[in-house]
Amino acid sequence: MSPASRVLHPGLRQKIMSAEQAAALIQHGDHVGMSGFTSSGYPKAVPPALARQIEAHNQHGEVFRIGVWTGASTAPELDGALAKVGGIEMRLPYQSDPTCRARINAGEMEYIDIHLSHVSQFVWFGFLGKLNVALVEVAGVLEDGRLLAASSLGNNKTWLDLADKVILEVNSAHALGLEGMHDIYYGTALPPNRKPIPVLHPSSRIGDAYLHVDPAKVVAIVETHIPDRNPKFTPPDEASERIAEHILDFLEHEISRGRLPRELLPIQSGVGNTANAVLSGLNKGKYKGLTAYTEVLQDGMLDMLKSGTLAFASSTALSLSDEGMREFLDNLDYYRERILLRPQEISNHPEVIRRLGVISMNGMIEADMYGNVNSTHLMGTRIMNGIGGSGDFARNAYLSIFMSASTAKNGAISCIVPMASHVDHTEHDVQVIVTEQGLADLRGLAPRQRSKVIIERCAHPSYRAALQDYEDRAQALARSGRAGLHTPHLLREALSWHERYEETGRMLPR
Repeated sequence: MSPASRVLHPGLRQKIMSAEQAAALIQHGDHVGMSGFTSSGYPKAVPPALARQIEAHNQHGEVFRIGVWTGASTAPELDGALAKVGGIEMRLPYQSDPTCRARINAGEMEYIDIHLSHVSQFVWFGFLGKLNVALVEVAGVLEDGRLLAASSLGNNKTWLDLADKVILEVNSAHALGLEGMHDIYYGTALPPNRKPIPVLHPSSRIGDAYLHVDPAKVVAIVETHIPDRNPKFTPPDEASERIAEHILDFLEHEISRGRLPRELLPIQSGVGNTANAVLSGLNKGKYKGLTAYTEVLQDGMLDMLKSGTLAFASSTALSLSDEGMREFLDNLDYYRERILLRPQEISNHPEVIRRLGVISMNGMIEADMYGNVNSTHLMGTRIMNGIGGSGDFARNAYLSIFMSASTAKNGAISCIVPMASHVDHTEHDVQVIVTEQGLADLRGLAPRQRSKVIIERCAHPSYRAALQDYEDRAQALARSGRAGLHTPHLLREALSWHERYEETGRMLPR
């Protein structure tokens, strides 16, 4: 043990070893539950060591592949390194690595896209098979064996509880000041013995400040000092700023109609520059004392906490830029009183989301004119990232908002289409669609009414006439008795825009 070791439990100190030695304890065919949610709190030493060992097996003509289960996406040192050497047999529940994506779409890696709130319970139910190994990064091990969690929690509690073997990476790059910022609930149970989750406010503390693990299951500890790979955010573009303006105007309208209080309701925001633009807009407004119940805390929410616009934020992970992380660490005492990190089975729990009345804002790839949203697939067949937590929030939110620029690929693709090429969020879960063109409030509207406002308010002008023509002809066909008028479609043309793009590189004829 080095003088600066954070492994304070005497028995567990004896299990400190190199990343290579720890990686050798993972066997071909193992299901490995790894920490990490976005680019925070993921193991940084053992996965690259394991990738090197897998590559050595490959050179000898030996197959070595594992199942990788995480909280959400991770980083190149984990997903990228293992995917590059063909070491992942099955990946779940969410990924964003380009090498992973390429292998999945090439049929070289299996991928299960699961709602983030389902992962932990599916493992407890036994739906996904045996969890052989937990590989979890923590900030320290206390004298009594409790674990000081790192910058994300994700599914770590479940991995530690259920895995046969546990490998810990103790990363001294994480601030010890994180202590007290975690709220790890140990009160869940399997049906029929479940009880209500007692979160009544984003700031409700219902659990323990530390993770627990059976020391007898810990087979290895690897000490590291490697910072999280913090994401880079570019300044919002014009489209993102206009989307933000439309959403802010809508929220003000809801307040004026008495459907929202002046301090709003807890906000949830997906990742990305558009989401940060919305948060920046909220921060520039007249709001004070807002709260957030979300799954990822980005720079935008940190700025809101700093200004007082946001009074409290509950999340499962910090996903900050380098600049945001410096701000967080420089003022850790301030933020510790205003941020809670929870396991994702709680941060994304439908019961809690519905009780708190969350305002959910998430990105989309495309929406069709009836309000069905595709947030995962390009042209219907190629996975982009995954559904993540957007479905957990959309179906249970007080307000469910989806947003995107109206076009992509320099206008070659319309994000408003006659029929979505893949559906993640049905029309039943989508209340508001926003592009830089405008906002469509779909609440209380039947399908043909929805199509009218989506085309008029959200479609790009270059595509509006083609969408209107499709709608007119679909309704004419229905009135002739050859189709139904409830949700009119031209079945032979419904996906023709996507087909044309695949053939010519443009959705509309030249």
